[in-house]
Amino acid sequence: MGLLLHGDAAFAGQGIVPESLDMSQLRGYRTGGTIHIIVNNQIGFTTNPAASRSTPYPTDIAKGLQAPIFHVNGDDPVAVCRVADLAAHFRQKFNKDVVIDMFCYRRHGHNEGDEPMFTQPIMYKAIKDHLPTREILRNELIQDGAMTEAEAVKVETDFKNLLDAEFEAAASYKMNKADWLEGTWEGLSQLEEDEEKRDELTGVDLDRLKEIGRSLARKPENFNLNSKLVRQLKAKDKMMESGDGLDWAMGEALAYGSLLLDGFNVRLSGQDSGRGTFSHRHAVLVDQVTENRYFPLSEISPDQATFEVMDSPLSEFAVAGFEYGYALADPSSLTIWEAQFGDFANTAQVIFDQFLSSGESKWLRLCGLVMLLPHGMEGQGPEHSSARLERFLQLCAEDNMQVVNITTPANFFHVLRRQMLRNFRKPLVVMSPKSLLRHKLNTSTLQEMGPGTHFWRVLGEVDELRPNDEIKRVVLCSGKVYYDLLESRRENKIDEVAIVRIEQLYPWPRTGLAETLGMYPNAEIIWCQEEPANMGAWTYLIQRLEYILMAIDQGKAEHRRPIYVGRPASASPATGSLGVHNREQAKLVSEALMVPASDLAQPFQRAPGDRALPGSSAVPVKKKAAKKKAAGKKSALKKRPAAT
Repeated sequence: MGLLLHGDAAFAGQGIVPESLDMSQLRGYRTGGTIHIIVNNQIGFTTNPAASRSTPYPTDIAKGLQAPIFHVNGDDPVAVCRVADLAAHFRQKFNKDVVIDMFCYRRHGHNEGDEPMFTQPIMYKAIKDHLPTREILRNELIQDGAMTEAEAVKVETDFKNLLDAEFEAAASYKMNKADWLEGTWEGLSQLEEDEEKRDELTGVDLDRLKEIGRSLARKPENFNLNSKLVRQLKAKDKMMESGDGLDWAMGEALAYGSLLLDGFNVRLSGQDSGRGTFSHRHAVLVDQVTENRYFPLSEISPDQATFEVMDSPLSEFAVAGFEYGYALADPSSLTIWEAQFGDFANTAQVIFDQFLSSGESKWLRLCGLVMLLPHGMEGQGPEHSSARLERFLQLCAEDNMQVVNITTPANFFHVLRRQMLRNFRKPLVVMSPKSLLRHKLNTSTLQEMGPGTHFWRVLGEVDELRPNDEIKRVVLCSGKVYYDLLESRRENKIDEVAIVRIEQLYPWPRTGLAETLGMYPNAEIIWCQEEPANMGAWTYLIQRLEYILMAIDQGKAEHRRPIYVGRPASASPATGSLGVHNREQAKLVSEALMVPASDLAQPFQRAPGDRALPGSSAVPVKKKAAKKKAAGKKSALKKRPAAT
């Protein structure tokens, strides 16, 4: 039975409460009912109840759920016990939430050390003259003949002695063994070595992959399927037949299907998760006449594990918290929370800060929750662009989580399988693609998911260029911008610039990246990102790149320095104008591939002559030469300062 303790101010004021109540009766989130106990003792402290809520009771928010609400006097322990008994019986009978509002007070203020008379003198004069609950009950029991004076003194003395003995024992207490890896966690362990040394093979037998793929491409019998989906199923069947051109959705589905056949449950929840926000996944097929539902991933084999997908309520905070708890309770399930757009994860930030990033450090609790956060600058405006990659990277330390920005379906396939095949659990943050879901270059072969294959933290050059010692520039990048760079380089027939992708940003792939960069001894190193300079990965990786280049360039008079190319620092994540976005994107791609390093702007400072376009995140535009009337003065565009 779920039991939650609340403060009165928190129950009325914190958004997580109505969000959690809202989903308590929804498919995929029901827990059999939770008993909420509100310790109504003015937990807001100096804020009086009249300034804490707009309703008479802190529990009024629960009326929307039609949950029973019991108001009980905390000075009457017998009544409190009676109410608790009623609440437990109701919950067991109807499997719905129950709320107990226990009116009480704090005799010594907020934390037993404050002076409550500063702010509530009248109330605390009344409390000072009011008998404590223990004495009220003691007197009633003696008066009713249920207990003698001597018996009451003995009960109090025995309990005080117990507390004193436990307090003294705590000083010398030593834990005999840890129990966080017992029960459902038995057999798993903590990460005890460098994460980069663990390249688990996550490939799958090709015949098995084809079996899964053909099952997913099969049209259900006696089912009125949408005509557009009929074409998609035929395309999937063709992918399996040829073993080529597998797109993002197919890579994801093959990962889920193979894990289900391996015995791992898969749970996916989020807004639009069944269809996919961008109509790419279609993990649920809907009959166009009856609206009956068919789940292809549940129909691969009679012996497979359970697949479930939920379209969640419009809540990030509560749903992300629920899935975090689900992943704690069941490490044998691949538990995934997907944001509709990555930046919507803003409203779940408390879950990331207080639980996801630090749960292992604070409580020794491992968690394998996966978060799919659609991310990418595509001219859709500031609120549909950034999953705030920089915030997750700022939370990274002590191998507490994994942050990836993947560019191939095969690598996505492997990172999902790796999440379950490892013998430890770490949260996985995925900067998911949007336009790349259907990009003509963003495909993989079945062979890249076959036996002997694994996840690649760093992906090197794919085209034939000049010999490595003749490469003049290496452009490092992560995510969608790679394909913009690749297409532009091919279009302009550039053969002296290599492009390297960092697929896993944390844990930082120092060894793999150092080996890759060491192949290009004479190249300058560019970091190219589409996010503004104060966002994205730049501030996280600049020092890490410096350390790698220092090690590679030992013996040289001066080591190479990483150079930034991308949007200048901005308060807004992205522009709201598609035209401005396209100009920004074309400019940063051009600079990364062709503009001399000496002409590149500093990331946190606009060059003289630059101005911001309306709705733009500071787009540099050449200033027209002003006409000078004064003799001897010539107008010219000022050069940009060199990057540091």
